[in-house]
Amino acid sequence: MKLVLYSKPGCHLCEGLEEKLREIDDLDLEIEIRDITTNEQWFEVYRYEIPVLFMITPKGDRPIPRMSPRISVTQLSKKLEQFAQTLNDS
Repeated sequence: MKLVLYSKPGCHLCEGLEEKLREIDDLDLEIEIRDITTNEQWFEVYRYEIPVLFMITPKGDRPIPRMSPRISVTQLSKKLEQFAQTLNDS
């Protein structure tokens, strides 16, 4: 599963989500972190929205609905798996 996390340095919500994603061991995740401060277009689009998570699929990048910062690693893993399944079903 390929994911892209739009983030920026010093964003505690972003850092928390990245940490939880890296703790997931029951899914094969490939995580790309995109620092919005390095790209003007990303900054304009996501500066008030980060962290923003996308799943990369053959049909294009799909935004993953925002999850609570209090979500556990186990819950996050289940949500990602469910999201991937809904994409496969459509």
